[in-house]
Amino acid sequence: MISDLDLFYERQDEPNKGCFLALRSIIQNLDPNITEAYKYKLPFFLYKNKMFCYLWKDKQTNFPYIGVVKGSEIDHPLLEQGSRKKMKVFSINPNEDIPIEALEYILKSAINLY
Repeated sequence: MISDLDLFYERQDEPNKGCFLALRSIIQNLDPNITEAYKYKLPFFLYKNKMFCYLWKDKQTNFPYIGVVKGSEIDHPLLEQGSRKKMKVFSINPNEDIPIEALEYILKSAINLY
């Protein structure tokens, strides 16, 4: 039987599906202490069992983004605070290459906060 987590990815339309799967791989390969869970009906990534980041999509653009739980403690021009108090998001255009270096820098900065 397919898990709710896998169903999340399977139900996405392209190009978001491929983008989400690439982001999943990038996040999981960043550190062996990162695990994946299905919380709040979306993919969540935990670092040493603490909420780290999650994947979702913007309501207006339908573009994927990574929500960084401790994002408010990271200063980077590609992180957007919006109306969030603690989290910031890293938006991804699924029709363009993922800025992997910037993404890894942000996520490694987040890991250092734990």
